[in-house]
Amino acid sequence: MNSSADLLKSLKIDRSAPPPPTSRKGLWIGLAVAGAVVVLGAAGWFALTRDKGIEVRTADTVAIGAGGTASASVLDATGYVVARRMATVSAKITGKVREVLIEEGQRVEAGDVMARLDPVDADAQRDLSASQLAAAQSQIAGSQAQLKEAEANAVRLGALVGQKLISRAQFEQAVAQRDALRAQVATAQRNTQVARNSLAIASNGVDNTVVRAPFAGIIIAKSAQPGEIVSPLSAGGGFTRTGIGTIVDMDSLEVEVEVGEAFIGRVKPGMPTETVLNAYQDWKIPGKVIAIIPAADRGKATVKVRVGLDAKDPRIVPDMGARVGFLEAAKPAAQSNAKPGVLAPADAIVQRDGKDVAFVVQGDKAVQRTLTLGRTLGDDREVLSGLDGGEAVVLAPGDTLADGARVRLAPAGSDSEANNE
Repeated sequence: MNSSADLLKSLKIDRSAPPPPTSRKGLWIGLAVAGAVVVLGAAGWFALTRDKGIEVRTADTVAIGAGGTASASVLDATGYVVARRMATVSAKITGKVREVLIEEGQRVEAGDVMARLDPVDADAQRDLSASQLAAAQSQIAGSQAQLKEAEANAVRLGALVGQKLISRAQFEQAVAQRDALRAQVATAQRNTQVARNSLAIASNGVDNTVVRAPFAGIIIAKSAQPGEIVSPLSAGGGFTRTGIGTIVDMDSLEVEVEVGEAFIGRVKPGMPTETVLNAYQDWKIPGKVIAIIPAADRGKATVKVRVGLDAKDPRIVPDMGARVGFLEAAKPAAQSNAKPGVLAPADAIVQRDGKDVAFVVQGDKAVQRTLTLGRTLGDDREVLSGLDGGEAVVLAPGDTLADGARVRLAPAGSDSEANNE
């Protein structure tokens, strides 16, 4: 009885007893996990909220003028490369193209065949003229044979009429026949010459079906294809071509620039120049002024100037943009110590505290530069001090852009402005 009661008492839960001791290992693990979550959260917050920089567009400055012993630029102007000899070659006659023997970029020499037209009609006309010439020549031969007989008959009758063996009328009739045959021979000879000229014209017609290069150069455009109709005159409707191809004499390339009326007095024929192509900014091509066109554009108040290029290079092609510096006479080093200026886009220059400044991108920072400005050259400004050639300046900097601000370049083709950030 007692043992059963003791057994039941041993099964009773004692709620007043202290809790069993726990391990500290689980506690440290929990703290470590919580700390990692906090660190990762802070890193994510920093990545989302940190300053990525103002998105900007940039352009490179271009050095102009010269220093040291070189000539200094007294004027800069922009223009384009043009060819003095460029022609769209066409056939002299209207016809169907049989074959075209040119391609863009191909070099041709003077007289090279560029295309051939269908010569069927021209060949037929030449054959007809050749037949007419042969017929005229055969008439000459027959008339000359008759004339020979008539002349002999006239001589014989002349002897007989002197002996009074025949009548005077018979002799005069023989003389008249002789003279008529002489006229027939002369007419046949003239007809033969006409037929010969007609054959020459017909042969020229056949030769006109062959289109040849008028001078040596490079083909820049192929305008016709086999099967098309070409004509030296536009027939309208868009179905008739007026040219086979366009050829350019690359040795005749020069630069045409438009100089403002206010500065044209600085330009003289024969004046040395220095041309920089937009495609090759580091290549300075020497040259000289060929001529100043004696006519002004009243709408733009400019005068056209032709500038020659001393270099002949395949990199120079028509319609390339170019910047020309007109140079003064070279000065000794002691007299020419001025630092060359640079050209910067006008929209990269802004006012800060009453001063002209620009922002140069260095790494991921925009550095403010105070400028001394010179002339206005189209969409650019001459900067006498504050910038060096080849530096990247921020275009259209917004009011929020400050010295030392973090910047990032806009993607290529982006039209976003710097002040949109």
